[in-house]
Parts: sequence; structure tokens; C-alpha cells
Amino acid sequence: MAAATAEEKAPARLEEDYTQDGTVDLKGRPVLRSKTGKWKACSFIVGYEVFERMAYYGIASNLVQYLTEKLHEGIVNSSNNVSNWVGSVWMTPLAGAYIADAYLGRYWTFVIASAIYLLGMVLITLAVSVRALRPPPCPVGVDDANCPRATKLQLDIFFLALYTIAVGTGGTKPNISTMGADQFDDFEPKERHHKLSFFNWWMFSIFFGTLFSNTFLVYIQEKVSWTIGYGLPTIGLAVSILVFLFGTPLYRHKLPSGSPITRILQVYVAALRKWKVHIPGDPKELHELSIEEYVSNGRTRIDHSPSFSFLDKAATRTDQTSPWMLCTVTQVEETKQMTKMVPILITTLLPSTMLIQATTLFIKQGNTLNRSMGPDFDIPPACLTSFITIFMLISIVIYDRVFVPVIRRYTKNPRGITLLQRLGIGLVIHIIVLITASFVERKRLSVAREHNLLRQHDQLPLTIFILLPQFALTGIADNFVEIAKLEFFYDQAPEGMKSMGTSYFTTSLGIGSFLATFLLTTVANLTKRNGHKGWVLNNLNVSHLDYYYAFMAGLSFINLLCFLVVAKFFVYNDDVAQKKTGLEMNTASSQGYSNNRISQNTPHLDLN
Repeated sequence: MAAATAEEKAPARLEEDYTQDGTVDLKGRPVLRSKTGKWKACSFIVGYEVFERMAYYGIASNLVQYLTEKLHEGIVNSSNNVSNWVGSVWMTPLAGAYIADAYLGRYWTFVIASAIYLLGMVLITLAVSVRALRPPPCPVGVDDANCPRATKLQLDIFFLALYTIAVGTGGTKPNISTMGADQFDDFEPKERHHKLSFFNWWMFSIFFGTLFSNTFLVYIQEKVSWTIGYGLPTIGLAVSILVFLFGTPLYRHKLPSGSPITRILQVYVAALRKWKVHIPGDPKELHELSIEEYVSNGRTRIDHSPSFSFLDKAATRTDQTSPWMLCTVTQVEETKQMTKMVPILITTLLPSTMLIQATTLFIKQGNTLNRSMGPDFDIPPACLTSFITIFMLISIVIYDRVFVPVIRRYTKNPRGITLLQRLGIGLVIHIIVLITASFVERKRLSVAREHNLLRQHDQLPLTIFILLPQFALTGIADNFVEIAKLEFFYDQAPEGMKSMGTSYFTTSLGIGSFLATFLLTTVANLTKRNGHKGWVLNNLNVSHLDYYYAFMAGLSFINLLCFLVVAKFFVYNDDVAQKKTGLEMNTASSQGYSNNRISQNTPHLDLN
């Protein structure tokens, strides 16, 4: 009897050793929980991110300074070039997510894209190093408008390097954070608990690397050499790729599940082509595959939900069985889950412009102020962005270690507050940032007029640290807005579309960057009409950035109201582990203890 019991328990223990969320190794074999994933694997992924953020922000943090001081561009033009490049950096992940989910998987998409990324970094280092690839310096005392301009070839090579980096980041950004989250099995309680904190500490690691860039690298670029200042992050990126590759044996992988965009389009096309078809009253009559078929393909089945009922027409049976005429309930539900996040995505576009202003207009304000920190040291204006990082790091720790445990006692929510509540708090802080920036700029302009320091390069007798409040508040706001966005879009995306869900986060930043270009250009042009000087000029000492910031604060308030309406009606997905059906198929044992268990998610309303 004892021997029989032992034999029954042995397979059970062996099956429990395997992950249950469908993750496999690089060869597609089930992986043991004890030997892969968790924080051990994440340490290599997080290590990569620290160095990679050092490389990216080594370029991005001070790019506006290089464009104005070395390539002799104006403030509006240089700010827009930064915005457009950053927008491209954050938009290309749509393609990277598509390739990962449909064809190569996250790991190989990431590795190939990293090589392209490194190529771009090498090229831009050469562009700032080789004398023939940059214009001659502007003579002392010569107005910026009369400085020698960069040739077309010089600009082409510089921007080719920048946009090569953008292509590379398209494959790394949507996949690296998703791979990190994949290292935690939602079906194992302890791992699920660790996953709740993963995105907080992920952002902590990001901003640790960013802090190094915003202080040490920025100082090197402005005070020592742009060649060294760009060469160091290039070396850092190469190191980060090696760090990632060293962790390969420990990683858990999700298999590509087909093109998510194609699956979504099939649902919409089928629903539109059958717009006259009556939807059956019983959801069980809709087209769906058996549980065994989902298990064999390593996918998750999702129960029918009442939202976006028009799309149910795609799963309504007719005589036609083409995938563009008949879709499964799970496919329809995946489409619903991606669709219902779009209104939230739209309300995050305007807040994303804050990241651009902090690395363009905020920095150019600092150029006009007293930067002295003692008799022999002047702080580079771009170093002020380090305060965004510092205050975000501090607020992340306080939020994760103090705020969440205290609030959790009252809300009973494992996260303390919902993701949309966290996002909403950040949007309020963004408005406070813009109001603060408007008042600080008004003070700066009053000092310029009081001392008649109205020329472009006049330095005002006002410390640069008057800008500290707006940088510090931006860091605190990022703790709420950016982390909530990243976790929200990953968490609410269906299992087979996690990379695409993460790309919603990058899309928000990308479109927000292009929106920043549009708003700045439009305001600069409109306010110069009818003989007016305009709000945003190359000479900030006679501009009116205070009006521009006040205008942005007004737009942000309207956006906040829209967000509150959208958030009120948003329906969250259930935690996959909370609705585990217990349907562990007999086919699992025949597949070498395949760990693909089926969860059926039923939406519930979260009372924001």
C-alpha cells in the first residue's frame, strides 16, 4: 500500500516541478521551476537593462545640447528633432512585438535587434568623433544664426545613426520587460506574489542606469569630450548584451502564438461581414475549440464576456468556416481585451509629452541660469534630469515598501490600489508639475527683465536649482504614471499578446513624442502671427514658456477628466491564477509533463 502511494505521488511531484504557464526552454521543452526563471533569471535581464538604459540615456539626455551647440540648430528645430527621434524609438516596438509574437519569439527577436542597436551606437560615436562628420565650432561672440551649418552629408550620417538605434530598440523594448515578467509562473503563489513587485523593481533598475547617464556621462560629454561621452555608453551596451546572453540557460520562454494583429483583424473583418447575423442567446452556441486543442498548442482558453457584444458575431456559426468569417470565442475575447485598452492608451498620450519637455525645454531653461556649484564647477543643465531619476527611485522604494503594505490592509488589493488609480494619481501630479514650471518660468523672466539681460546667451543671476521642483515632481509622477502604464498594458493583455500589450506602453510614449512636436510647433507658429514675438523662440529670455506650460496644464486637466470617465467604465480581467479550472489534461503526461494548464478568465468590474 505504501509503495503504491509513493508511486502515485512521484508523478504528481514531478509534474509540480514543471512550470504550469506554458513556458519552455529554447528548444521548446517544458522547464523545471526549480532550475529556471524567478529572480535568478531576472538578475541577468535586469543587469542588461541597467547598462542599456545607461547607453540610451547617454544619447537621449543631452541630445538637444549636441544639436544646438555642435550642429547649430535652433531651439524649436532641435527640440522637434529630439521629439521625432524619441517618438520613433517608442513606435518601432510595434513591429518588434509583432515579429516576436508571430514568428521569432521574444528571445531571438531581442538578440537580433540588439545587434542592430549596437551598430547604431557605434555609428553615432563615429559621427561625433570624426571631424569631417561634424561642422566647425561656432566662433566666440558669433550669434547662433550665423554659425556654420552642418552639411547634408553630416546630418544624414548623424540621423542615420540615430534612427538605426531606433530600429534596434524596436526589437528590444517590447520584449525585454515581457521576458522578465515571463520568468514568474502565475500558477505558483509565491512566484505570482513576486511578479506583483517585478515592474516596480524593473523601473528601479532602469532609472539606476539612467542616473549614471544623467550625471557622469552628461558631465563627460560637456566638460571632457563628446567622443568619450558617446563611446562609454556604446561599450556599456556591448557589456549589457553579453550579460543578457550569459543568462540564457536560465530563461523561460513563451512560444510564438501567431500574428496577434492578424487574429485581431480576422475578428473585426468577420464581425463586419456578418453584421446582419443574429448572435445566439446562449454563449455555448458560439464557435469554440475543445480544451484539448488549446492544451496541445500551449495556449489559454478564455470564457465569453458580455463586453463589445458586436464582436461576438465573428464567433457566430454560419455555413462559412474561413478564418476571416469564423473565429473562436477565445480569439474574440483576445480582441476584446486588446480593444478595451485603447481608450486608456489614448488618455496617456498627452502625459507622455512630459518626458520630452524634461529633456528639451527644461534643459534649455537651465542654460540661461547660474550653474555654479563652487568656484571651479558648473553643473551641466542636462544633469538636472538626474533629479527625475533620484526622486523616482526614492518614490518607488517608498511606494513598494511603505505605501502598498499600509493601503493593502484597507483595500485588500495585492497591489494596494488598482493600476488605474495609480495612473490617475500620476496624472494629477503631472498637472502640478506644469503649473509649477509655469510659475518658475515667470520668475525667471521677471529676473531677466529686471536686470535687462535679454540677449540669447545672457546668464541670469538666478540659481539653476530653481528648476529643481519641476524635475523632482516629474520623477514622482513617473513612479505612478510610467510604471502603472507598463504593468497595466502587460497585465491586461491576453497571454498570446503580451508583447503587443507591452508595445501599447511604448506606443503611448511614441505618439506622445510626436504630439509634443506638433504642439510645440503649432504654438510657436500661431503665437508669432500678427506681429507678435511668439511664446517659444531661440532666445528664451524674451520667450513666454510660462504661457506654454500653463496651456499644457489646461490640456492636461481636460485629459484627466477624460481619463476618469474611461477608467470608471473599464472592466479588468481576472487574475489568471484565481480562475484556474483544475482541468489538467491527461495529454499532459504523454507530453513529458507538459505544463499547459487551462484557465478560463471571467471579467469582473473593478470599482475604481
